[in-house]
Amino acid sequence: MGRCCKRNGRLLCMCLLPCMMTSHLLIYVMVSIFVTMSYTPPPKIIIHYIAPGISVNTSTLASHPLEPFWNLRLEDGALWNQLQHALDRLHNPILRRNTTGDESPTDCLSCKCSVPQIDDLNSMPEQIKAFVWSMHCREYPLLINQPDMCGRNNRDSPMLIMAIKSQVGNFENRQAIRETWGRSGLVRGEDGKKSRLVRTIFLLGRQDSSTGPHPDLKNLLDLENQKYRDILQWDFRDAFFNLTLKDLLFWHWLQQHCPNAIFVFKGDDDVFVRTGALLDYLHKQWDEHNLLRVSTNDTERTLDLFVGDVINNAMPNREPSTKYYIPERFYKGVYPPYAGGGGVVYSVSLAMRLKEVSERVHLFPIDDVYLGMCLHRLGFSPGRHPGFLTFDLPEMDRANPCAYKSVLLVHRRDPKEMLTLWKQLQSLPRQC
Repeated sequence: MGRCCKRNGRLLCMCLLPCMMTSHLLIYVMVSIFVTMSYTPPPKIIIHYIAPGISVNTSTLASHPLEPFWNLRLEDGALWNQLQHALDRLHNPILRRNTTGDESPTDCLSCKCSVPQIDDLNSMPEQIKAFVWSMHCREYPLLINQPDMCGRNNRDSPMLIMAIKSQVGNFENRQAIRETWGRSGLVRGEDGKKSRLVRTIFLLGRQDSSTGPHPDLKNLLDLENQKYRDILQWDFRDAFFNLTLKDLLFWHWLQQHCPNAIFVFKGDDDVFVRTGALLDYLHKQWDEHNLLRVSTNDTERTLDLFVGDVINNAMPNREPSTKYYIPERFYKGVYPPYAGGGGVVYSVSLAMRLKEVSERVHLFPIDDVYLGMCLHRLGFSPGRHPGFLTFDLPEMDRANPCAYKSVLLVHRRDPKEMLTLWKQLQSLPRQC
């Protein structure tokens, strides 16, 4: 009897097993069909990446750098770093994907933009406080303009425009420059070949009592401008930490009134430039560029040139007694490569790109460094030229005219030294 029951149980199990497996399979198939029918795939995300330096016709896309702009995430404690983070997020192409496109990226750069709250702002130096309160202002009216300096057609466009940063009271410096290396008009290179058109213009702000007691020089400045027509003056306070504004506002003026110039020399009014030798160098660069355009059949190729006395791996000056002092609470990190501000030369095509990218870089108090920041944002490295001596010649060589044979620029020279050196260098080829 027991054996019979065991045989019948095994037989029953063997009969029921296929049925159970079939039912489980049927349930699995039904569940799979239900999930498939109810599943909706996520919308496809299209992310646009634009290589640095490529012109874009639409304002809804921002450039995506090949490398990080700065490693600012490790330096969030400083005010400038925080502001730049916010601006980077504003222009991030992924984060902007769902925006309507109506937002203006420059809204946050206007004078109406609120300054971030920092508890110890009052404990910072006065020049830093003044900079923080005005660092969002980028538009200032022109008090003196020169709209016709570069003529009305391409034939009057200069090969080189020399933009010299000066101050209202520096009459003597400007006059020494006009009489020596900064003469406007046709200038012959030292190679003796064809003359090239050069225009010199001086960049000024407004002198006021906040920078110290000053005599009223407005009438003298007006007379100077009536005679020479080579002054640009904007309605902002002319202070050391506002020199960056002269770059931004000059680029805007250049785009409006002199876009067909080829090169820009930007310098201080206490440098000495061997203009003829500089023209020879620039003419060679321009010829090589045009040959490359022909050989590659690339008529749209632009010349991107930026040379000067390049400084690498510089750290902010933390000495409170110097005019270059940058508190750690304002900026942390290493400066990007930049050229000493005594004088640099760059192509106008690059100047236009710098103007555009500057809208995505918060103003910085030191103009040399800010220019390096904009170049870094473009993914462009400044080129070093050994002829740019922003820290001057060795003292033993300064009185020897032959020591200037390979020099394009030296810094610093007062007006009397400019006139003396200019006269000595007129016979430089025969002497050396």
